[in-house]
Order: sequence, then structure tokens, then C-alpha cells
Amino acid sequence: MNGAESLVRSLLLSGVDTCFANPGTSEMHFVAALDKVEGMRCVLGLAETVVTGCADGYARLSGKPAATLMHCGPGLANGLSNVHNARRAFSPMVNIVGDHATYHRPFDSPLTFDTEGLARTVSHWVRTSASSQRVGPDGAAAVQAALTSPGQIATLILPADTAWSDGGQLADPLPVPEAPLVAPETIRSVAQALRSGEQAMLVLTGKALSEKGLVAAQRVVSVTGAKLRCPTQLPRMARGRGRVPVDRIPYVVEKALEVLSGVRHVVLVGAKPPTGFFAYPGKPSLLAPTDSMTHVLARPEHDLVAALNALADELGAPEKVAIPQADSEPQLLRGAFEPVAFATTLAALLPENCIVSEDGVTSGRALLAPTFNAAPHDWIQITGGAIGQGFPAATGAAMACPDRKVVCLQADGAGMYTLQALWTQAREKLDVINVVFANRVYKILHGELLAVGAQPGHASKELFDLSPPELDWIKLANGMGVEARRVETLEDFADVFKAACTNRGPFLIEFRI
Repeated sequence: MNGAESLVRSLLLSGVDTCFANPGTSEMHFVAALDKVEGMRCVLGLAETVVTGCADGYARLSGKPAATLMHCGPGLANGLSNVHNARRAFSPMVNIVGDHATYHRPFDSPLTFDTEGLARTVSHWVRTSASSQRVGPDGAAAVQAALTSPGQIATLILPADTAWSDGGQLADPLPVPEAPLVAPETIRSVAQALRSGEQAMLVLTGKALSEKGLVAAQRVVSVTGAKLRCPTQLPRMARGRGRVPVDRIPYVVEKALEVLSGVRHVVLVGAKPPTGFFAYPGKPSLLAPTDSMTHVLARPEHDLVAALNALADELGAPEKVAIPQADSEPQLLRGAFEPVAFATTLAALLPENCIVSEDGVTSGRALLAPTFNAAPHDWIQITGGAIGQGFPAATGAAMACPDRKVVCLQADGAGMYTLQALWTQAREKLDVINVVFANRVYKILHGELLAVGAQPGHASKELFDLSPPELDWIKLANGMGVEARRVETLEDFADVFKAACTNRGPFLIEFRI
């Protein structure tokens, strides 16, 4: 048994049974091992950023890592943006990156690269296998690292000769440490702050946004009156009727300052202090009032649900609490696209237990609040700000949950980064409805230009405009093997979306706005 075969078998023993891949010459022995070993589902992505984005979406819904297979340092470089998004989402991921044979590296052939140095920029754990005997154990260690709370990026670099040489050793799964509990004195300290009667806000992320986490947070709210918010970028949230409605802290600095105005105690539950996405002249970086106090209830690696329940118990909160209902009701609206009207219509259309993958950029900012009373669903979103996450994350989510409908909400400019994911959806016959907001412009950049105090001109128009020529998403989708329709009104969108929900397989709706 060579090193590559020992790696595949060891990954399977550790519970990793899906591999998103874009291999090259250095990875051929890993590919050959896949022919020998049953049980690993291999999914081809036509670009590495699709591969890593698929693994991110898969991990967010399955709770376990997939493997990725990428070709040397430049292949990893191509996939890096969605590894960055996955890292920000606490998604477990095991990256397998091929490399030159150890004896070939000194000759500095064209693909020679500081792969380990690059991997360290986004990985929590990095290792280069030193021999075929080490490959299997290294694979098991990578899975252990990826599964360590709150979910980590593990990158294993596999020199070609360690893959093809005999002497591979199987490795049993390694124990994964339990998520640590928050110290009792921390619970008591935060409870004391919340008993002050001063206005407080809990900022939730990670598993605190699961259904159990939201119920635990609502227990705290029931006896303190604290507000609940999540960061602007959320990794996964349980949403819809019967779930606690929690809105994002707004992206726009002025609106975020308004939401946080008057808050005296900011309690972080796996989250970082509310911070502006960018710095802007004359505007603050930290968004909480300067006279407020920030309390860390739990760091990302802690058991966030347990921390919230312990806090609720310390405060004497009841075990069962009423789940508040949002004000907005889903309804089918008519007319041209407008973000709130679209969201209100979408709320009436979302299938029960679906998954929403959102990379809507400007069109997506108003989507959350109007969809609180939609059918129960899970919502995943771009977390690291590296656009082009929606299509591949939806693809990976559909792989993880083949019995659930996936709805991808994708901006057109961002979608061009990873439209090859549509091909993977068609190849794997995945049940995804892709909605592209086709405004034919990098609209977010118009807003950012004004936010930094500049004025639009000829050069900015040339750099932000996506036409001419106009992107034709019907032809683009068809070229990838995905059926598509174009709509220009909310009523047409509703008709096409409802029809798409009755069928299985990938579909794309281009909404011209």
C-alpha cells in the first residue's frame, strides 16, 4: 500500500467520505487510490475556488469536514478566498495539496511554491508529510484538527514521492476534544452586568445561532430584556416560523451605530466586538458606544449553547419561554424588484426545511428581517467578505443535504467569480434554485465610493459597470448544463420560483433589476 492509498483509507476511517477535487499531475497517485478504495465520493470542481467553497457549504450543513484536493501551491492560491470564508465561518475543512517530489523541489521547476507558507495564512493546522509511512497518520491528525472546536482549517501538503512510495500505514481516528465550558465565574460576572437594568445586547454567532442556541439566548432575554443581534456576516442560522428572530448588525456604519446606540453592556457569545467592515474617514472602527462595556461570555471554541443556558440558569430564567413572532408577514407582492418587496415575496415562497445560501451583496442587505416568518429553514452567508461564495456554498450544502431544497441568492458580479459551480450542480444533479440579482453593475462599489468621500466619475463608471457587453445568465447557465429563465417582475419571479420548487435538479432564475 502506497502513501496515497493509506491517506484515502485513513480519511474514511476518520469519517471523511466526500472529496471536492481539482487535481493535477502531483495528485495522480491520490486519484489512482480513489479507484482502488470504495467509499469516498469524489466531486469535480472546475476551479479551486469552487472546490473550497463547496467544502465550506458542505461543512456548514453536515457539521463535518470534506476533503479538498488541489494542485500544488498555485492551486491552493486559486482556492484561497473561499478557504478564508470558511475560516471565518468556523467550517471544518481538510485540504490535501499536492507538491513536487521531495527530491525534485531543489531544481525549482515552474510550479515550485512556498505552499506551506501560503497555507499558514488561512489554516489553523499545516503539515507536510515527510514519508509514505507518515501520510496516513498525518491525514488522521488533519481530521482531528479540523474537528477541534469551533471548527478549523487543516492543510496537509503531500509531496508526490510520499504518495507513490510503498510503506503506507493506516491510521485510526484520533480523539477530538470536547468544546470547553465557560468558567462559572465568567457566567456570574456576565449575569451581574445583565442584572444592572442597563440596556444590554447579546451578539451571537456560531452554534449560538442554532435553534437550541437561540432558545437559550431567548431565555436570557426573558428575564433581562437584553437585545439579540448577530454579526453582519453569519455562518449559519436557524430561521423561520417558530425560531427566535435575530437580525444582523447593519453593514453601513451609520445604521450600525444607530442599532447600538444606548447599549451599555455588549455581551459577546462566540463573536468579536462589533466592528466596521472597513475604515472610513471620520467614522469609528468599533461600533459600540464609547461609554459601553464589552463582556466576553464565550469565545468561539467554547460550548456556546451550554454557556447561554448556564447564564440563563444563573439569572433564574424559566426552562421554556415563548418564541417571539416577527412583525412582517410573508406575502406575494407585485411590480419591479425592490429589496424589501423581494424579501417579503421570497418569504412566502421558501419551501419548508430549505437551505438558503446568500451572497447577495447590496441586494442581500434587506433580506433577513422580512423573511423571519418564512417557513423554517437554515441560512448560510458569505462570512469573510471574499465574494463568489454563494454558488459553490449552495453546491456543497446540497451535497450534504440531498433531501433538502437549496436556494442560492447570488449577486451577478460576485457570481462571475465562481459560475463554474453551476456545472458541478448539473453534473451531480443537485437540487438547487439559483437566483441571480442581475443589476449589471458592481453596485456595492458605488456606495463604497461615496462612503469614503469620493465622487463618481468616468473611471469609476468604467470599473463598476458590467455592461456593455451585458452578462447573459440564461446562456451562461445553459452552457453549464443548467436550465434557466429570466424575470423582470416579482409576480413573474413567484411563478417561475414555484414551478422550480416542484422539480428536482439545478435551475437558475435571472432577475433583471
